[in-house]
Amino acid sequence: MSGTFSQIYIQTVFAVKGRENVLDKKWREEVFRYMAGIIKNKGQKSIIVNGVSDHVHVFVGLKPAMSVSDLIRDVKNNSSRFINENKFVKGKFSWQEGHGSFSYSHSQIEDVYNYILNQEEHHKKKTFREEYLKFLKDFNVDYDEKYLFEWIG
Repeated sequence: MSGTFSQIYIQTVFAVKGRENVLDKKWREEVFRYMAGIIKNKGQKSIIVNGVSDHVHVFVGLKPAMSVSDLIRDVKNNSSRFINENKFVKGKFSWQEGHGSFSYSHSQIEDVYNYILNQEEHHKKKTFREEYLKFLKDFNVDYDEKYLFEWIG
């Protein structure tokens, strides 16, 4: 039997432009389902999409035929259009440039899933900035502060 088989687990985090708190609880579940549909339509496996008012966590099983950057670009572009077409926010909605992506082993899937599922509770104790900087530190990612998300407050 010939073929190439793989499954790469990636968590990607990205923020609303200007870190505005505009992802309203009334409609963000609908946007997260829409994002999961984009991921599925790209032939990838959406494990969970969740977030809070200013940022989103996307956890996927990624096939190596597609780059993380291409997938997230498509998720961000299409979800921005969806949010704008549905007039969920006043003015024009968009995501900040960039994202953070972090890989996990199969044995970590449940822990990452639960972490993303419980974003509301998690962010009662830790800010997005604290969370994001911890990811960078834990994954030993070199970074320059000037290229990180725009932080408010």
